[in-house]
Amino acid sequence: MVAASKEPLSLDFSANGKFAAGQELRFAAEMAGRVISVLVDEGDYVKKGQTLAVVKTDNLAVDIRNAEDAYQNALRDKQRYENAFQTGGVTRQQVDQAILALRNAEAKMELAKIKASDANIRASINGIINKRMIEPGSVLAPGTQLFEIVDVSMLTLDIAVDESQVARLQVGADAVIKASVIPDKQFEGKIEFIAPKADENLNFPVKIRVKNNAGSSLKAGMYGIASFRFQQQEPAMLIPRSAFIGSVSSNQVFVADESNTARLKTVVTGRLLGDKVEVVRGLQEGERLIVSGQVNLTDGTLVNVLQ
Repeated sequence: MVAASKEPLSLDFSANGKFAAGQELRFAAEMAGRVISVLVDEGDYVKKGQTLAVVKTDNLAVDIRNAEDAYQNALRDKQRYENAFQTGGVTRQQVDQAILALRNAEAKMELAKIKASDANIRASINGIINKRMIEPGSVLAPGTQLFEIVDVSMLTLDIAVDESQVARLQVGADAVIKASVIPDKQFEGKIEFIAPKADENLNFPVKIRVKNNAGSSLKAGMYGIASFRFQQQEPAMLIPRSAFIGSVSSNQVFVADESNTARLKTVVTGRLLGDKVEVVRGLQEGERLIVSGQVNLTDGTLVNVLQ
């Protein structure tokens, strides 16, 4: 038997997880060509918009010249048709067609310039070159992998918590973060996602945003620990799970009265805390709970109390 009693209740807990990069991007070639030069190497820090490599653009330069010549011809044609329209030499429809041809020529010229600018491969995020998959002279086809850029200035720590823990968390709450390999350093974390549905292990995935330090001590792939602290709780009535008949959901327990007679009681439960269950109502402090052999008991049965 176990006497029902109130205990100090600590809701603090920790959870293990793995760090992931805040941003991670693999660059692929958008057009065919030959690499003239590569301007960065693995480990280099790059900024958004920085040129990483240059691709041969001879054919693109020809395309731009042809597009510009076509644009100039279309512009002259438009002007001639507009002048002729003033004297009645052409119809309004012919003028409109000339204007449309000019717009199409202008669009083709802009497209040729965009393709030429794309020949300079630029970073689209800030980060560190984690992998470089090309060398000067490499021949590219659309889809060829070029670089992998990883940003670890901010990371996420992916953890999983059970149902009793997830109820205490909320998006935006703070967490204390440590890495397993550098336990002497502490980082700030903030919850940015809590899964609305449990996984196959009945745990809830949680993502914590973590700010790296100036030296980028945290690396993607490291193991980390998130600790959550809560305000000190008032002492609560906690009883063993084994005191319940069948399961906690039955909300029924047996207690032994002064004459060692089993009395069936219905209780109101609160939080599940490991092998303990909070009882909100239905028990008095000091009542003796029967924690084994309940299957053989009925209300009013005499029990043999084992010391």
